[in-house]
Amino acid sequence: MRLLICAGGTGGGVYPALAVLQALENKIESFLWVGGKNGMEADLIKSQSIPYTEIPAAGVHGVGLRTLPGNLIKLLQGIFASRRILNQFKPDAILFTGGYVAAPMAIAARRIPSLLFVPDIEPGMALKFLAGYARKIAVTTDQSQKYFKDSSKLVITGYPTRTSLTTWDKQKAKNKLDLHNQLPVILFLGGSKGARSINNALMRILPQLLKKAQVIHITGQLDWKNILEAQNQLDSDISTNYHVFPYLHEEMGAALSAANLVVSRAGASSLGEYPLFGLPAILVPYPHAWRYQKVNAEYLINQQAALLVSDEELPIKLLPTINSLLENPEKLSTMQRSMANLASPDAAEHIANLVLKMKKPAIQEGTGL
Repeated sequence: MRLLICAGGTGGGVYPALAVLQALENKIESFLWVGGKNGMEADLIKSQSIPYTEIPAAGVHGVGLRTLPGNLIKLLQGIFASRRILNQFKPDAILFTGGYVAAPMAIAARRIPSLLFVPDIEPGMALKFLAGYARKIAVTTDQSQKYFKDSSKLVITGYPTRTSLTTWDKQKAKNKLDLHNQLPVILFLGGSKGARSINNALMRILPQLLKKAQVIHITGQLDWKNILEAQNQLDSDISTNYHVFPYLHEEMGAALSAANLVVSRAGASSLGEYPLFGLPAILVPYPHAWRYQKVNAEYLINQQAALLVSDEELPIKLLPTINSLLENPEKLSTMQRSMANLASPDAAEHIANLVLKMKKPAIQEGTGL
């Protein structure tokens, strides 16, 4: 089988596709990753020695009138670029995992069997568009069913996670990150670019928090310099409890394994990675994004695996919410068990098997364009 993967961005799109690709190792003849021109995913994919190419792409839903004409031109350019790639690579099947980069490819490859993975519970407009072209749609939970008109295409697989995440046990992870066993560990995630409101809220309470917990802080790039300056101002008796990074890739599994609690946005990875580690969460949905983060957070809260703090309430509620959990180990343990019950460790293998069944029949050899 010749597989084409089309995914852009990071997190909910790229990492699930990487997990499925790992599960497909030695089971397919060749593969090619198609990303967006100047996309964030390029360096990450190339670093994995994965064959990679790009197409022009831009969103057309919800953009201003000034931006729309240019984005429509990029969409058309993307369709023509996709056709050239399809004619050269001749894929048997396509895996889409989200982002507007997949729209031109879906149009160009409409006769080639495709599988769409929907990472968030509620799909955004781009994923709803792609759903019309997909033969099968893999979803993380059964809660996604109400967002699709044709439920016959849906397969509940869980969220696929990379095998590299689970190579760490807790003590090995703590040793790697220079953590000790005397205080609990709280992981703060700012995302690949950074969640400024989470970073700022943590900086306000950091001296108090470091007296009762160790902190792993993944800041993103936006606030990195300012946070380094704040770190240098910490008292020496607590500064050793603060471990700050702009971004983690290979060591992300260590951070998740070592933590007793995570504070983060409610992106799609929270539905897969936190259950994998049974990691209780305080979730802060991004207020300016499509409502998918709020839907993700509500799902985990309803399962008693997470608590919610709104973005605007972070300055006053973050520390009391953390304290309420640190001071109530029984509550934290209940959340840990509830989160672990949501794990789908075989999700990548499940999706890989769906991909293998996608191969087009011999009568459709070529792109069909």
